[in-house]
Amino acid sequence: MSATTAKSRSLDEALAQTRYASYVYAYPHKTAYRRIEPGAPLGPLWAGERRDSLFAYVHIPFCEQRCGFCNLFTRPVPPEELIATYMRTLQRQTTVVRRALDEGGAFTFARAAIGGGTPTLLAPAQLEHLFAMVRELGASTGIPMSVETSPETALPDRLAVVVAGGADRISMGVQSFIESECKAVNRPQQTADVHRALRSIRDANPATLNLDLMYGLPGQTPATWQITLTSALEYAPEEVYLYPLYVRPLTTLGRKGAEAIDADRVALYEQGRAMLLEAGYRQVSLRMFRRGASAPGPIYVCQDDGMVGLGCGARSYTRGLHYSTEWAVGARGVRDIIDRWVQRTEADFAAAEYGFVLDADEQRRRWVILSLLSDEGLDLAAYRAKFGSSIDTHFPELAELAPHGLAEQRGDILFLTHAGLARADAIGPWLYSSDVRTRMAEYELA
Repeated sequence: MSATTAKSRSLDEALAQTRYASYVYAYPHKTAYRRIEPGAPLGPLWAGERRDSLFAYVHIPFCEQRCGFCNLFTRPVPPEELIATYMRTLQRQTTVVRRALDEGGAFTFARAAIGGGTPTLLAPAQLEHLFAMVRELGASTGIPMSVETSPETALPDRLAVVVAGGADRISMGVQSFIESECKAVNRPQQTADVHRALRSIRDANPATLNLDLMYGLPGQTPATWQITLTSALEYAPEEVYLYPLYVRPLTTLGRKGAEAIDADRVALYEQGRAMLLEAGYRQVSLRMFRRGASAPGPIYVCQDDGMVGLGCGARSYTRGLHYSTEWAVGARGVRDIIDRWVQRTEADFAAAEYGFVLDADEQRRRWVILSLLSDEGLDLAAYRAKFGSSIDTHFPELAELAPHGLAEQRGDILFLTHAGLARADAIGPWLYSSDVRTRMAEYELA
């Protein structure tokens, strides 16, 4: 049975469980990836793709601590020799991937990002080498580029390298300005460090400062959430992300059996949303709020354009294949994967060996999910032009959204309402194919 024709859960079932299912950034989820046999050589793989608006992503899987809610692919407090070895391996991979891209002729990167982990855990000289590799890949310093940092590592010497290297956006996870709330999620963060870091970022003068804040933390109240929001807005960030606390398997909080209370998260979300809208921000998605115009530069559309990933844990997207390294959350699994990755040769990097093959059904599904969950909405005419049929043919379940007050159609665009955006993390998984849901469940049980 195909992914499209397989029976889906009803919307009522999805909404009855919780509006907080899981963060939906990409589709399919990485826990649906499996070994690719035989591996797909990168040169031919990328030669058949659109190459005029690519995204370059570099992953640094190291950080100074592991937060209790974190399920990212990252290793805390890595030995210095491991970091040095990682950088040498990353250089090998960069050389191989650039060679593979060149096989298909001209290509252009529209965006770039360096994430993790915490890239600014690297020393200034290592950061300079990192940016040199980004340029070697083909991502020029003139395109929009984002770099993640942390309160402890947002130091003036490192920020200077980041901005000089071409980053016009610096993103920092603050989560809370209340130390007791941070401590409750295994994040021993000092508020004084947060303010120092924010002053340093503003002094470095990137065009965009993004702050990640979290609601639903243990002990958080409307009053303390107000303090966090007010403190963040004092720095006039161009972007703010509001993340609900998710207690997920294999994380520190998950192993402790902690629970998040939906009622608290709903009220705190509404409080944060109202405050940001009043402050002049526009809601772009469930999590993202932006003040002012979008970043200038070439247009990158995640539903249509490819991503070229470098580093252990980085994902790459082509139209028909998403690939990466293996993925883990637990400390031992992450450590083992990184230890194997740094031993890889140029020949090892020349093919995609772990990922997910997207058939026509999955390609349509990905396009629908990523379009619908943004403020730009799902363009029904664009869907017809791209896939050759009405969306009702493939996704009749979308008609359930409007009667629930979760979506409305304006012209040829299907938009999520305020209530729909608030439930985006339930609507997204509701639209996952049965194959992807099965693979994700099998991964969690493994």
